[in-house]
Amino acid sequence: MEEVLDVYKRPYNRERPVVCMDESPKQLISGSQQSIKMKKGMDAKEDYEYVRHGMVNIFMANEPLKGKRTVEITKRKTKKDWAIFVKMIADDLYPEAKKITLVMDNFKTHAFSAFYETFEPAEARRLASRFEFIFTPKHGSWLNMAEIQLNVLTGQCLNRRISTMSEIKKEVKAWQEHRNKKDSTIDWQFTTKESRIKLKRLYPTIND
Repeated sequence: MEEVLDVYKRPYNRERPVVCMDESPKQLISGSQQSIKMKKGMDAKEDYEYVRHGMVNIFMANEPLKGKRTVEITKRKTKKDWAIFVKMIADDLYPEAKKITLVMDNFKTHAFSAFYETFEPAEARRLASRFEFIFTPKHGSWLNMAEIQLNVLTGQCLNRRISTMSEIKKEVKAWQEHRNKKDSTIDWQFTTKESRIKLKRLYPTIND
């Protein structure tokens, strides 16, 4: 936890950006009955029953100090999917960066080995050298600022029935462009000093 909080204290550095990355599943559903459209003075009404159309995965990359986020929708979230997304971060978003600090949870697919299972050895090594991985502690995913952005995305864009992958891609792209134009940064307030007070129970007791 303290390692993550120390990273968040770093000043903005164009050559060494701090990027938070997270992922979340999204169920594709549609209504089983025709909805009742909105009328003057009345809300739209939908039947509680729905039809499932499978799942998609949402990858989120967020640079908190720049107020920029990038979202990718994939069918799955395998090691290969993750490796391809992280390669996009390195080559498309930060091609000039010397080292990218990537904050994420310690999910099993988040490993340098994913590069070697997806790309040729030389390419895998090139990508590995571009990153510094910082992992949030187990049960501490709330320390990942990309999770905040995923919650905003869900509340503002995905809090309704969406039935197809193409539709969710269209909606997410519009949300991303709108948020990036606003340069919506995250003012992170939780510090190491505060953690030692508020989370005192998590620290070991030292007996003289």
